[in-house]
Amino acid sequence: MNKTNPIGFFDSGIGGLTVVKAVTRLMPNENIVYFGDTARVPYGSKSNETVVEYSIQAANFLLRKNIKLLVVACNTASSVALNELRKFLTVPVIGMIEPGARMALSESKNKRIGVIGTRATINNKAYAHELKRLNPKVKVFEQACPLFVPLAEEGWLDHKATELIAKTYLSGMKENKIDSLILGCTHYPILADIIQKVVGKNVKLVDSGTPAARLVEDYLNGRGLRNQSVHHGQSEFYVSDVPTKFREIAETFLGRKITHLHKVELEELTNE
Repeated sequence: MNKTNPIGFFDSGIGGLTVVKAVTRLMPNENIVYFGDTARVPYGSKSNETVVEYSIQAANFLLRKNIKLLVVACNTASSVALNELRKFLTVPVIGMIEPGARMALSESKNKRIGVIGTRATINNKAYAHELKRLNPKVKVFEQACPLFVPLAEEGWLDHKATELIAKTYLSGMKENKIDSLILGCTHYPILADIIQKVVGKNVKLVDSGTPAARLVEDYLNGRGLRNQSVHHGQSEFYVSDVPTKFREIAETFLGRKITHLHKVELEELTNE
């Protein structure tokens, strides 16, 4: 494996860019290849079988880009497809659930932890199982927030409608006296300001992308695969639909221009 090979990321849409941002903050010289399945977003409302199928297609696409590591930058795919991906992939795979759960436990003082995510992530109890495995005494309060993904994809980061929906979803979390809230979907950190406003400043928001980025760094360092270039890494972005909208929101969120953005036809993903 060449040290200069890129790290691969995939998500159902733009949400995985929150993980890319965390990784590039830690390791700015790493090359990045990102795939956002924007034609089929959201994954959270799909069946487990469909999410596994889409995840395998995304992974195969990224493997053709000679990635050295795959980051499943999607909590729904991490909760459903991680084991399947690890069975057949020839590169290591890092997901969102375990690093997010560990960080939440380290941040929480009263061990009353909230989890918000897509319907699939919440229905599969991915975070609840992992939190209980790590600390059987923890109290976990879960809430599906399916409308957060389209709001983030639309770029409604400070819209009144977003705040009203957040208040509807999160009122129970305040009543449960949580002190930490896992943003169990990589789209949700894009809406972090509104979420924080609704739950209050005393609740710590836990973004799984941050500890996942540290896990990527530890892995690359431990296996001598860290890119040693003194130059900033190259980033390539692929989407399955509407690259112009993706560019607009992604550039705002990442704070930089995206020069290599390409549309992938669904036939290219499904004809494997």
